[in-house]
Amino acid sequence: MTRRAGAARAIGPGGDHFVVRPAGSLIAPVISIVGLLVVALVTLGLFTGRLPGLSPSNGSSRGNQGGNGGGAGVGDPNRTPVPSNVVITDPRTQVPGSIVFAKQGNIWIQSGDTATQVTDTGRDSMPSWAPDGKWIYFVESAVGEGLFPQNGAPRHYTLTYPILTRVHPDGTGRQKIADGRYRTGPGNGYEWFYWLREPVLSPDGHTLALFSDGPDPTRSDVVLQFYDLNTGKMTTAPVVEDPPLGHQDAAWRPDGKLLLYVYNARDGSRGAPQIWTYDPATRRSAALAGPGYTSPSWSPDGKWIAATRTTTFGTDIVILNAKNGNEVVRLTNDGRSWAPTWSPKGDAIAYLHINYQIVDLQMIPLNGRAPNWSLGDVLSLTQYSGLDGASRPGWFIPPDQLPSPTASPSTSSVSGSSGAGGASGSGAVSSTP
Repeated sequence: MTRRAGAARAIGPGGDHFVVRPAGSLIAPVISIVGLLVVALVTLGLFTGRLPGLSPSNGSSRGNQGGNGGGAGVGDPNRTPVPSNVVITDPRTQVPGSIVFAKQGNIWIQSGDTATQVTDTGRDSMPSWAPDGKWIYFVESAVGEGLFPQNGAPRHYTLTYPILTRVHPDGTGRQKIADGRYRTGPGNGYEWFYWLREPVLSPDGHTLALFSDGPDPTRSDVVLQFYDLNTGKMTTAPVVEDPPLGHQDAAWRPDGKLLLYVYNARDGSRGAPQIWTYDPATRRSAALAGPGYTSPSWSPDGKWIAATRTTTFGTDIVILNAKNGNEVVRLTNDGRSWAPTWSPKGDAIAYLHINYQIVDLQMIPLNGRAPNWSLGDVLSLTQYSGLDGASRPGWFIPPDQLPSPTASPSTSSVSGSSGAGGASGSGAVSSTP
């Protein structure tokens, strides 16, 4: 098969490659730009205005303070080139369990003060832990040939399509679960692809929540779907969307009875993402937090949610009440932090942070009782390491390293701040979508 010259090719966040979807009789104009809109504008809050740190947050008034103005590190004489490995220099860095993240298309895990590379393909992104810590689920990008109509005539393309994959934490047992190749009927034999993004396994180990426009990308946006590991069947969640923006950022509650995801909407020309809940038992969904919140992460007790808050000044890490979505604590105020993950011990939150276009992992300890935490010093888990900004980190700690369960705080002990007395968080599901 010979490729036609001039096939359009683009690169999305996290190194995802795709060709501009061709116009043709099988694809409506709005669907033809789904890949560009959803991947380039939605992931990591790009559709909300900007990637944190890559451009001035508030015109030129904030200048280049600490890298918030971004640029390419101009004016930073001490800027260190991004190394091929992960750099850990803070002697206080002692990560309990393991944090998984991506760097330059490879999966890494960090434990204690050591980072270990798990994969070496240069094509892997969006890792997440299986609840039992035996697998890491992620998306591999593979290159293949495509044939699809443009202006009524078939054209050959170079496609970079997703493969849903898993691997053991020691790098062994790599397995392909499913891929995003799309093929039409024998009458024309067209080949294209659909997205598979951000897989997160349910606590019972049976169902992956992910985001896809499959099985037919000509008829769907990138929306919340569920992949059954036992049957290999993918099912679209019965939730509303704002076409063609779709959804992102799934997070299972530790008991598996509730799922958080981000509903991407608009406020005029600006994005207005919202965290929504989905109840697998009732198949009902509801808005939890107001516009501007993404990348939710549950606390171990299911009462609190760490999230990314987007404002005109950038992105910061906050904690929300899981019962009503109210913001109770803002952990950062630098406008350059996003994608939090809560420690399974409940005593710290790790997140991505950008400085002079270099993404690293930071952590804030949480001391005391919720919601009146005392915040510890920010620790740089990695330094000048150039992590993949579109791949959220995930945190796993073996059960034998977790503290013994304690009684839930009484309603009176937390109602003074946010009223999150119930542990189930089910009240958010009872509202109307």
